Amino acid sequence: MTINQYLLKNIITFILLLVFAGCKTKAPTATGPLSEQNREINNPSNGMIIRINEPATLRTNRPTQLIFFALPNGNSIEWTMGKKIEAGDDWHYDIQHIAAQTRYIRSIMQDQQVVVIYLANQLKSWPAWKRLGPERPAEIRRVVDSLIGSYKAYKPKAMLNSHSGGGSLLFGYLDAVEAIPEVINAIAFIDSDYGYEDSMHTEKLSHWLNQSRQHRLSVLAYNDSVVFFNGKPLVSPHGGTWYRTQWMQRSLARTMDFTRQEDSLFIHFKALRGQVDIHLKKNPAALIYHTEQVARNGFIHTVLHDTRYARKAKYAYWGERVYNNWIW
Repeated sequence: MTINQYLLKNIITFILLLVFAGCKTKAPTATGPLSEQNREINNPSNGMIIRINEPATLRTNRPTQLIFFALPNGNSIEWTMGKKIEAGDDWHYDIQHIAAQTRYIRSIMQDQQVVVIYLANQLKSWPAWKRLGPERPAEIRRVVDSLIGSYKAYKPKAMLNSHSGGGSLLFGYLDAVEAIPEVINAIAFIDSDYGYEDSMHTEKLSHWLNQSRQHRLSVLAYNDSVVFFNGKPLVSPHGGTWYRTQWMQRSLARTMDFTRQEDSLFIHFKALRGQVDIHLKKNPAALIYHTEQVARNGFIHTVLHDTRYARKAKYAYWGERVYNNWIW
């Protein structure tokens, strides 16, 4: 590491400390053969818990992709990152594996610096956290924009990604901005668009997508409308991602043309030459596929779809896990 790289890394840490004044932080630590490092920020004033996973060495002359990942309800950052299961471990460690999928992505995107920023809160629920006050969307924007700003020296692009209740954070960010900033180059909902509202979100998404060929939207959902859990419907008729995703697609279709393909597994919509990619998983057996959409290369797909890296990567969404060798 050069002196300049060392100074920049410490400047980022200093900026984060200023942005999250009063937070408890854990010092960066190198982990594993890929020389990752993690830094954690625990902010008691707003209840946010943030973990940043980045390459141990960052260079200002390499493209940098930030990926904000808003956690699902009820999950810890450790569960979401995942790890190699040992006897006695909680099963939640083996259902998302965002850390292993990130390592796989880095092995494909070797000319870019991929930084994943896990966003959690003390309530383990973004919908519940947002209900604590009307100022919460503005706070989401402040935190996300500040974190992006802390990487300014690396000229980053940023992706907003989410699973389950994590989609509430993404919609909170959309609600807080008049227009989606240019620095955001991708948005993804992995079975997480419960909070979509046509009147609040369609125009912003449509304008942003049509603004640049580099802007991408990925939505993964399954037919949760047929699922019963403990004898009751899993979701209300209009409350699940199956309904909300189709509503989003119909609304976006007012300003862009979609292609539709259907087979025994999926209904697949695409628009703007692949910038918009929507997979609707059929569910004739009425099973729960909520987190399976993440585990079966879902995170990888949302990051790589409609990029030059997708052609290089040897994965299939809903296929076998391609990241098993990257689980530590």
